[in-house]
Amino acid sequence: HGHSSAETMLTKFESKSARVKGLAFHPVRPWVAASLHNGVIQLWDYRVGTIIDRFEEHDGPVRGVDFHLHEPLIVSGGDDYKIKVWDYKLRRCLFTLLGHLDYIRTVQFHPNATQHPWILSASDDQTLRLWDFQRRACLSVLTGHNHYVMCAAFHPSEDLIVSASLDQTVRVWDTTGLRKKQMGGGGAGMDGG
Repeated sequence: HGHSSAETMLTKFESKSARVKGLAFHPVRPWVAASLHNGVIQLWDYRVGTIIDRFEEHDGPVRGVDFHLHEPLIVSGGDDYKIKVWDYKLRRCLFTLLGHLDYIRTVQFHPNATQHPWILSASDDQTLRLWDFQRRACLSVLTGHNHYVMCAAFHPSEDLIVSASLDQTVRVWDTTGLRKKQMGGGGAGMDGG
């Protein structure tokens, strides 16, 4: 009695590794991705409470994990300085993005990833990086923080990124120029310049 529906726990499942570093909901399916201290990424069905799949390629803790909104993709970032993009239908890692020089704290697909095939990552190397996961290339390195960048996120609809660092600053970055460069990039080449 007296419990609002908001306080109701739907389900509980126990992971063998108590040390979960990252979590993400699937946008449609009843799934949660949990990235662990031991380098494993577990895919859970929270309605049934079972592990559907596990992805094991990272060496060391995986702190960041995220689902693509429409494609069967998961992105993960680890203490091995690697960002990995996984296809959970094919059940394998498609490719690895290299460039960070220290632990990766968070990774996120762009909210409008169909239009902007971007991944954002934050690292202890004091930088944020923007990646084009279709071209499998780094688009931009955002520098300015002078300590570990603990987390970062895309704005849901604007050309903005927010980041927070142990340098005790929260920074907001404007990605308008980058988006225009990316959108115009293909077209400019075809026009001959």
